[in-house]
Amino acid sequence: MSGLIGKKIGMTSIFDDSGKNIPCTVIEAGPCIVTQVRTEENDGYNAIQLGFDDKAEKNAVKAEKGHFKKAGSTVKRKVVEFQGYDKEYKIGDSIGVDHFEEGEYVDVSGISKGKGFQGVVKRHGFAGVGQATHGQHNRLRAPGSIGAASYPARVFKGMKMAGRMGGNKIKVMNLRVLKVVPEKNLLLLKGCVPGHKNSYLTVEK
Repeated sequence: MSGLIGKKIGMTSIFDDSGKNIPCTVIEAGPCIVTQVRTEENDGYNAIQLGFDDKAEKNAVKAEKGHFKKAGSTVKRKVVEFQGYDKEYKIGDSIGVDHFEEGEYVDVSGISKGKGFQGVVKRHGFAGVGQATHGQHNRLRAPGSIGAASYPARVFKGMKMAGRMGGNKIKVMNLRVLKVVPEKNLLLLKGCVPGHKNSYLTVEK
């Protein structure tokens, strides 16, 4: 799937032609620089590697500097490979947000917000154990029984219990492109996407 690397700016809402208010996410998508071209002969598959968002050269290792120097580009903070481009690109080419068109549907991947160690009510939507009556005073958000007895004498793997929540790679599919703003490299997608503000995303079509 062809696509671009982007950065989540935040959420807003716009009005459509019928006057309906539609919530949408604003993404700064590109411009992305082609930093490497994979070919069937050399690498066994066809793809292009894109770089996005400048990085201070003093924070880059020598290998990074040499890699981006070949492309005639500044050092980039985020690098991702994409396959399925119809057009052939050369090293150093720039791909902008005009790669997308209004009305088409895209898939967005990103890392969800990390929420730390959470209990079963927040993590899995448990209701807790009853109300604070009949002698119960500390069971409102408790997990309850986990089912182990003399048989099976262990806790099954995958049991829904408290633990670390968030920080996972999430892909949201079939989001409609509401608006493309080429002069500001902005993409407005209907609905929400994973990640916090200024987090990196990949937008594929």
